[in-house]
Amino acid sequence: MEYLKFCFVFSFWMKFANSLYPSESPQTPAPIPKEKLLVLTVATEETDGFRRFMQSAKYFNYNVKVLGMGEAWRGGDVGRSIGGGQKVRLLKEAMEGLADQEDLIVLSVDSYDLIFAGGPEEILRKFQQANNKVIFAAEGLIWPDKRLADKYPSIRSGKRYLNSGGIIGYAPYINRIVSQWSLHDNDDDQLFYTKIYLDPLQRQTLNMTLDHKCQIFQNLNGAVDEVLLKFGTDRVRVRNTAYDSLPVVVHGNGNTKMYLNYLANYVPNAWNYEHGCSHCDDDLVDLSQLKEYPNVLVGVFIEQPTPFLPEFFQRLLTLDYPKDKLKVFVHNNEVYHEKHIQKFWEENRNAFSSFKVVGPEENLSQGEARNMGMDLCRKDAACDYYFSMDSDVMLTNRQTLKLLIEQNRKIIGPLVTRHGKLWSNFWGALSLDGYYARSEDYVDIVQRKRVGVWNIPYMAHIYLVKGSALRNELKERNYFVLEKLDPDMALCRNAREMGVFMYITNRHDFGRLISTANYNISHYNNDLWQIFENPVDWKEKYIHQNYTQIFTENYLEEPCPDVFWFPVFTEKACDEIVEEMEHYGSWSGGKHEDKRISGGYETVPTDDIHMKQIGFDKEWLHFIREFISPVTLKVFSGYYTKGYAVMNFVVKYTPERQAYLRPHHDSSTFTINIALNNKDRDFQGGGCRFHRYNCSIESPRKGWSFMHPGRLTHLHEGLPTTNGTRYIAVSFIDP
Repeated sequence: MEYLKFCFVFSFWMKFANSLYPSESPQTPAPIPKEKLLVLTVATEETDGFRRFMQSAKYFNYNVKVLGMGEAWRGGDVGRSIGGGQKVRLLKEAMEGLADQEDLIVLSVDSYDLIFAGGPEEILRKFQQANNKVIFAAEGLIWPDKRLADKYPSIRSGKRYLNSGGIIGYAPYINRIVSQWSLHDNDDDQLFYTKIYLDPLQRQTLNMTLDHKCQIFQNLNGAVDEVLLKFGTDRVRVRNTAYDSLPVVVHGNGNTKMYLNYLANYVPNAWNYEHGCSHCDDDLVDLSQLKEYPNVLVGVFIEQPTPFLPEFFQRLLTLDYPKDKLKVFVHNNEVYHEKHIQKFWEENRNAFSSFKVVGPEENLSQGEARNMGMDLCRKDAACDYYFSMDSDVMLTNRQTLKLLIEQNRKIIGPLVTRHGKLWSNFWGALSLDGYYARSEDYVDIVQRKRVGVWNIPYMAHIYLVKGSALRNELKERNYFVLEKLDPDMALCRNAREMGVFMYITNRHDFGRLISTANYNISHYNNDLWQIFENPVDWKEKYIHQNYTQIFTENYLEEPCPDVFWFPVFTEKACDEIVEEMEHYGSWSGGKHEDKRISGGYETVPTDDIHMKQIGFDKEWLHFIREFISPVTLKVFSGYYTKGYAVMNFVVKYTPERQAYLRPHHDSSTFTINIALNNKDRDFQGGGCRFHRYNCSIESPRKGWSFMHPGRLTHLHEGLPTTNGTRYIAVSFIDP
């Protein structure tokens, strides 16, 4: 008891003395100069991951020495099993020349799956604060021998197990560890370090510890849920939320390499909110400085019935790229599309350097066809790039191919999305079973709220591949066939396993994906029915180019009182509607008896076919609501149409069957009458006369519509067609 009192009194007086003489208290050690830090890493080849590692090291001005470059890798497949002993052997050889530098700090890290998030000063400060001679990275999962778990020292909190992907320590101490290596290159490096660390005597004499709370090293395996991005004004950090730490070294060990790719899209300075993308213009190819443009093989894949295929080929033709530098390979799996390809080839057979088609008669699977296209480039030493496009891609940017080449990536695709949806040609993440998972930034990338060039795990539909990559990293010839995966998933998985990064760019508007899911090819002109599924492409193909000027420039006429004349359909729309009706062929003959209408009797009959007869009624009513109703609101101020019509039909006027229509009122609030062919070229005569105003319109323009009141005021007649055949589309709206 007396002894305890003595200790208490002694402690009190020592604290009191220190407060009186603060100059005699221990001094904070001087910071270690960053010149005393040497980074040693092993890399036998310059993979995309290695180049990324070096880029992050350069950003922070780390002094890096690479070991083993150009040496054959004999360390086993460390991604799937034990191995990596070659790294220890190379480090041992390097340390032999550094062992006598007592003040040198050595940082040994992996390179293919690792990036720096902080600089040398920070890592040295944290190492110094730990007050150990050697610090290993730590993780929550034990590898490779789970039986050793109980031999690890107990800890109150933090990661308990050693990871060999990161080691920092004084050179003599690192040397004393690696000098014990006497195993083979394919033996396990982590097991070697683990056994040394678990030896209590060595752990004490070498003053070793683990970075339990991720102050320096962040291993992602088993810890993805702990990690968040922390956006700052200058750069982005990785924050460990479990320990509220900002790790300096981020390691995508195990199956977390895709997550590291995601983090590296931001860390350390790849993208932030203030400056956007900082690396997007690095290593660009300046096409204007080349003697000639690169040779490109374009692979086109038509694997299912696809709407707007002629328009797809026209966009390919109008790409802003020298056509003598383009070879085209087409795989068509649909007999229905043979006519479209034949027509395009006949009209443009000399447009490209070559044009090769493999048709449905070859009976190739998708994977086999895509392998064939890629292999054509692989075998051709003059093929600089392979540009793969599915037929459901509508490129609206004529510069797309140039822009992709300029980005200088091994595999890169332009962002294309489905109109009005978040559906796109890439995935931001994968689930554990290798299928779609939404990354935190997916929506922002799709909506172009974050603009840049993004390392992603999966892409499809459209991408550019360097020919040199096909002949080196991707030299195997069966990339699109793998287990039960679809071809694009097989390609992406193979590329990931080869360490080839895939990128998507949303730096520009490139185009869109069209929907093929409900494409019915039982009609004569099937694209007409795509107004619901693909409204943007439908509008581009079928709505008159000057339609929007009705509202912006008052582009319409009033040839008679309350009769308005405006453009609505393209010539293509008019032609296809007429073709559809003639293909159906059952014209009514202009008889009064008509079972198609309520009551079975038509007072003023026409020789016509109803939209309902060809299954186009819903689409036509949607057209009225989308493109006629807005005009109604403009010209009939204060009237809001329901956009509904019972009678929607195409009329055929010929001298032989029905040449004219007697004076009548329409059973509608207002009527539209769209000219579907050309006066003087397709027919003579025709037109419409409004009796009350003694006003006639005798020169209808193809694709233009009349709009006039139906009941009471606008008694009218159809003027005689004297020669040829005249077609008009009519709707009695709001009956």
